Amino acid sequence: MTDANSQELGILPKLVIGLSILLIAAGVVIAAEAIWYGMIMAVIERIWSSMFERSRGPLSFRFILQPAMAAIVAIRDGLKDARAGRSPYFWALADNSRERVERLREGLIATARIILLGLAMDAIYQFLVFKTFYPGEALIVALLLCFMPYLVIRGPVTRIVRWQRGATSGKIP
Repeated sequence: MTDANSQELGILPKLVIGLSILLIAAGVVIAAEAIWYGMIMAVIERIWSSMFERSRGPLSFRFILQPAMAAIVAIRDGLKDARAGRSPYFWALADNSRERVERLREGLIATARIILLGLAMDAIYQFLVFKTFYPGEALIVALLLCFMPYLVIRGPVTRIVRWQRGATSGKIP
């Protein structure tokens, strides 16, 4: 992200950050209440079991839709990284402290719509199935379905394109 306009977070990434903070705070309050009443193991078991049940219930198509959307964006950004000669995404996050914040910002900007869609779909799912809303679970599911595929796919795309470019000594597609 080299142009000046892309350096600043837009409304969607700011909305994702704000919602995430609110959901984390609400989740902490719920967890504190569970700890206070000695129900923490019951809450953990409910979260664990409901994570697997989500893939079989209503709105199960999101388990394909959201990772696919994240993969498309990751492939696009991985190609851009290869063209620009930048290090693979995950490697830059893990190894390069100077680039870490900027690269996380890029990932957030790229996946903001997908994360918001994931939060909305999980909220709808929870109201349909549980008749209530668990904010921490919604955030976990949205990040697992939307940001994790992006994180896992972007770097290997960069490496594959570089390898292919080196093997064929041609231009990057």
